[in-house]
Amino acid sequence: MSNSSQIDQAAANAQVLDKFYYDNKIVKWFAYATILWGLVGMLVGLLAATQLVFPAMNLNLAQTSFGRVRPLHTNAVIFAFVGNGMFMGIYYSLQRLCKARMFSDKLSRIHFWGWQLIIVLAAVTLLSGYTSGKEYAELEWPIDILIAIIWVVFGWNMFGTILKRRERHLYVAIWFYIATFVTVAMLHIVNSVELPYSWMKSYSWYAGVQDALVQWWYGHNAVAFFLTTPYLGLMYYFLPKAANRPVYSYRLSVIHFWALIFLYIWAGPHHLLYTALPDWAQSLGTVFSIMLIAPSWGGMLNGLLTLRGAWDKVREDVVLKFLVVAVTAYGMATFEGPMLSLKNVNAISHFTDWTIAHVHVGALGWNGFMTFGVLYWIIPRIFKTNLYSIKLANWHFWIGTLGIIFYVVPMYWAGFMQSLAWKEFTPEGQLKYQFLETVTQMRPFYAMRAVGGSLFLLGAIMMTYNLIKTIASGVAVNDEAAEAAPLTKIYVEHGKPYWHRWIERRPVQMLVFSLIVVAIGGLIEIVPTFLVKSNIPTISSVKPYTPLELQGRDIYIREGCYNCHSQMIRPFRSEVARYGEYSKAGEFVYDHPFQWGSKRTGPDLARIGGKYPDSWHFNHMYEPVSMSPGSIMPNYPWLYENELDTAITPAKIRAMQTLGVPYAPGYDQLANADLMKQANGISANLQKDNIKVKSTKEIVALIAYLQRVGTDIKLQQKTASVN
Repeated sequence: MSNSSQIDQAAANAQVLDKFYYDNKIVKWFAYATILWGLVGMLVGLLAATQLVFPAMNLNLAQTSFGRVRPLHTNAVIFAFVGNGMFMGIYYSLQRLCKARMFSDKLSRIHFWGWQLIIVLAAVTLLSGYTSGKEYAELEWPIDILIAIIWVVFGWNMFGTILKRRERHLYVAIWFYIATFVTVAMLHIVNSVELPYSWMKSYSWYAGVQDALVQWWYGHNAVAFFLTTPYLGLMYYFLPKAANRPVYSYRLSVIHFWALIFLYIWAGPHHLLYTALPDWAQSLGTVFSIMLIAPSWGGMLNGLLTLRGAWDKVREDVVLKFLVVAVTAYGMATFEGPMLSLKNVNAISHFTDWTIAHVHVGALGWNGFMTFGVLYWIIPRIFKTNLYSIKLANWHFWIGTLGIIFYVVPMYWAGFMQSLAWKEFTPEGQLKYQFLETVTQMRPFYAMRAVGGSLFLLGAIMMTYNLIKTIASGVAVNDEAAEAAPLTKIYVEHGKPYWHRWIERRPVQMLVFSLIVVAIGGLIEIVPTFLVKSNIPTISSVKPYTPLELQGRDIYIREGCYNCHSQMIRPFRSEVARYGEYSKAGEFVYDHPFQWGSKRTGPDLARIGGKYPDSWHFNHMYEPVSMSPGSIMPNYPWLYENELDTAITPAKIRAMQTLGVPYAPGYDQLANADLMKQANGISANLQKDNIKVKSTKEIVALIAYLQRVGTDIKLQQKTASVN
């Protein structure tokens, strides 16, 4: 067939339009879920913030203690609020970009209800104390498997839609959706490799340094590929739509996409600067974090420059107001991230509330405001009506903006104060402040944070009322009629062909190439820590935990102590003076999972073992203020009532043996005898201080663990001094 005939045939085909229907019902469901879980997540976050000001808000209950509430808040906001918002925006935009209904209505429903089931299970299990102890990945192994299944359902539905599209070219938003699917799947599977020892509990397959590296490879890139790349896809769709203008630069979007997904995956180690992680891995994380500013700001500028000449519309259109602030917050967070990866800056910021401020610029500004803007855009359109109150939406915008400011500014200030106070010495060379003094000084700032969170929540409540009234005034168009020309195999390139056009029309190849690009950094950083023994030098004095200590460690993790306490002393004069010898990689070879922490609301515990008598820990856990006046730590009365589950001890020992912990063969059958012997010893020590407690109570196991932490390295130091 001649070229002219091809053109004539293509023109003839263009006259024949397929009639079909967009599935708005699934978009509506995800929108409702976004609103509901957003309110829940913010309310739980407000409770957690209030608990740091008024410890009585912990209510002396296990299920409402800060250590369990805080992971619920992070999971609810990330996976329930932002997750549902992401799916809402993808299901709406993907159908219109592909000019096709979703591949399968059944898969859409399975995806929706499966995701809501995951959220409910997460809430129940986290409050019940079932946690893996790894930030943003706390959910236990059965739920991890369910997440993987539902994620595959989402990807199957998305790719089926892309493959049956009527639009040949894949718009930039779809690239980000593809990268999100493939990378989140990789991150979740690798980080969730764990060994179950009961129907709801497991140990991380990795230990110590390796576990920390895998976790923050996951943790940083969960922010990158769950909270960022899908929302960049939404930005590329909804911002031009709301502004009624084409995206500023298509070429810039190409560079933005490929540079971002390649560089982001390397940056995880910047969460572990000055730790026991090998220096070469820390340096790689720093270098790639700094380079990240280029593609990140390229995307931000591409979004903002799309509005050239449309700023009058921004002043009038409430949707654009939310989107502009969201993109600006993205730019602020992605400038600050590379800055925080500089070692001299990280030495100030890490473990402080500066990091909390940084995270919430992204969470409240970028994800929150982008989600609000998309909701205000979508709801009136699928209900074929006007927004109930523009004035109320504008009030939401300004109150929400004030909420962000009242939240992050006190946290920045608090972070600077914490770092300066932790590091300050007297003229005589002594630490100037006890750690508890810095805690009490933070309470006014924590109160201001709670005020900011309240304002942000108030704005969300106003939005909910506004959208409910909007929905009531319209009629849902669950199946929206549309028509488009079918996609033909005959295609004539107009203008100069560009190299990137080839991949942008081939979704399967784009998926494969995206996977290769994001896998490179992870492989280069992670694999050597497993294969090169010199990365983690062993220490002969480091021994496995006793059965009682292992039980106590699991209680420590169950209660979420890692949310407030680190176990990683960095090689700074101030930290060595305050806590003891800095941490070594070989200390953590039996830690499944690692417990290095990311925030010091309380002091570091890496050398807590032997520092206080058993009676001090007993009283401190029952009523912290009795031993540390002014403490904001919750009480843990249930530890004094709960019986230790010794029936599970053999299974824990066998699991640890499978993971390479050198317990003697058959020790699982002897473990409980050793456990009771050590427990009876602690009970006897407590009785010397007139404290009577049964040796089978959970508090005894927790004391055993706390008295063990950091003592192996102390033993080595004593031995070396004798020699």
